[in-house]
Amino acid sequence: MSAPRLFVLLWIALALSGCQRLFFFPTTDHYWDPADAGLIYEDVFFEAPDGTPLHGWFLPSRAEETHGTVLFFHGNAQNVSTHVVAVWWLPREGFNVFLFDYRGFGHSEGRPTFNGVHLDAEAALRTVLEMDGVEAGRLIVFGQSLGATVAVTAVAHWEEAPPVGLIAESPFASYRGITREKLGDFWLTWPFQYPLSWFVGDDYAPLDHVGLLAPMPLLLIVAEDDRTIPPHHGEILFEAAGEPRYLWRIEGARHNQPLADPRVRRRFAETLRGWLEGDMDAAREPPEGPWQPEPPWP
Repeated sequence: MSAPRLFVLLWIALALSGCQRLFFFPTTDHYWDPADAGLIYEDVFFEAPDGTPLHGWFLPSRAEETHGTVLFFHGNAQNVSTHVVAVWWLPREGFNVFLFDYRGFGHSEGRPTFNGVHLDAEAALRTVLEMDGVEAGRLIVFGQSLGATVAVTAVAHWEEAPPVGLIAESPFASYRGITREKLGDFWLTWPFQYPLSWFVGDDYAPLDHVGLLAPMPLLLIVAEDDRTIPPHHGEILFEAAGEPRYLWRIEGARHNQPLADPRVRRRFAETLRGWLEGDMDAAREPPEGPWQPEPPWP
């Protein structure tokens, strides 16, 4: 091996020695207040099992009838103040929403790690189920991107009364696998994609745990033009999952974009209501047509 290539390999190996940090890009400052858009919310402070202080927002239902509660796991960057864009519309459809920040994100303390964010997921499940008017039989978990990946594994190993269902938008099948793909996308790291990916731990890979979710219904949503987490990751998880399982491919959408389409939101809400009413096949029919977004805020 030439000296320049050896240098590059050693430099990348050094970077990957802190590989868990490569999956998390938190910011601590909130970018805006949802009340500025007319949203009602409550601050929720709670603790992870290891004592790490955590923070989230509870958005109460604004409809005449409250159908249930959605626990939202957000993606790998910024914090709840930006990711609320994915769920702001659910309260007007009759759903409470609890979204929270992993350790190191927003007003949650600590530093994110694979183990730590799964402890935070456990704490969020326990916290939402301890809220007045919330019960496992009226709870659905929704995760997006990294949050979908964490949610699959966390819910699969939740030992108490399970949620009604799980929706995972743009999850990746394994931490090592997505690392290998990203290294392969860059000419300088392409030759090292296989050896370097082994620096990344894969104990929490949802591919190894998704089969434990059944008989809870699982809906996987993939954006067909997703360049961040290619749709084949959702397809791999779909093949590994037990029944009932469903896969929506959103034509023309990129990463984190599907719910900007009102037709996708409509089918999403219909799925939530159907599951809560006992129709485990409510997600069988995907939204029709290519992705057609509208402005994300009211």
